[in-house]
Amino acid sequence: MMAVEIERKYLVNSDQFKALSHKATRITQGYLNSDKARTVRVRIMGNQGFLTIKGLSDQAGLSRFEWEKEISVSEAQALLKLCESGVIDKTRYLVEFQQQVFEVDEFYGDNQGLIVAELELATEQQAVSKPDWLGDEVTGDNRYYNSTLMKIPYSQWA
Repeated sequence: MMAVEIERKYLVNSDQFKALSHKATRITQGYLNSDKARTVRVRIMGNQGFLTIKGLSDQAGLSRFEWEKEISVSEAQALLKLCESGVIDKTRYLVEFQQQVFEVDEFYGDNQGLIVAELELATEQQAVSKPDWLGDEVTGDNRYYNSTLMKIPYSQWA
């Protein structure tokens, strides 16, 4: 599927979201290419595999080209072996709040302690209703991109 991805990204300031979550899925992902102009991601999400290509973000970090194709888990496992070092391991929680669905990622391993919420939008101007557990916005801050977290994990931040 080809599309323009528009999303806002926020830090999460409490684990209240877990009680409100209607789904939790373990995700393992790696990058065949982590160049910010064209990231190529391999992901195993539950019992599905995906290959995703993302283009360069716009200046605000709000939108970018995205292409994704479902592949078999065995194909994804084979491709993960070819990825750059630094696999991302996380659980994604889906949390509905005022007709919006937040994807909240709780990271493990070298990114343990980091919890980030993303909200996909229909337009860049779409208003966002913020639940109490949502913290500061970090949209456009490259440190929070998964392709950066695999190279400079949260545990190494000063």
